[in-house]
Amino acid sequence: MAAGQAVRSNAYVQRLIDDEDLRDNLRTAYKSAKKAYTRINGKGPTKALEDKKVQRDLSDAAASLREATDALRGGKKRKSGRKGKLLVLGLVGGVLALALSEGLRKKVLDALFGAEEEFEYTSTTTPEPSTNASSIPGQPVGTT
Repeated sequence: MAAGQAVRSNAYVQRLIDDEDLRDNLRTAYKSAKKAYTRINGKGPTKALEDKKVQRDLSDAAASLREATDALRGGKKRKSGRKGKLLVLGLVGGVLALALSEGLRKKVLDALFGAEEEFEYTSTTTPEPSTNASSIPGQPVGTT
């Protein structure tokens, strides 16, 4: 009787009994781990680690266990990465601005690599005039 009373008064056991999501997370973690184990069984260690389905199953199991432990600890929710989302949004906006604005692109390139120097190229060699009188433009070769 004392053991039954101890189990009923345990907060973790009560939470496991009351929380359907917790039970689902534990069930999903077990199934994913079992799938990964059956795929790994019989394969060499390198092939087992390179198997994408095994990696996905292990990732699913880890995510489910993480959610279950968070629920057991008191329902701590992970913070949504607002700073990360804001950073990504800023980067995408900056890239779009650079891609669409030629003036901004020139300013950034000048700031990074210095002002572009304008120069004119003049050839030091001149083409030699043809001294062959038989080559008349527009006439086939070999006819004179």
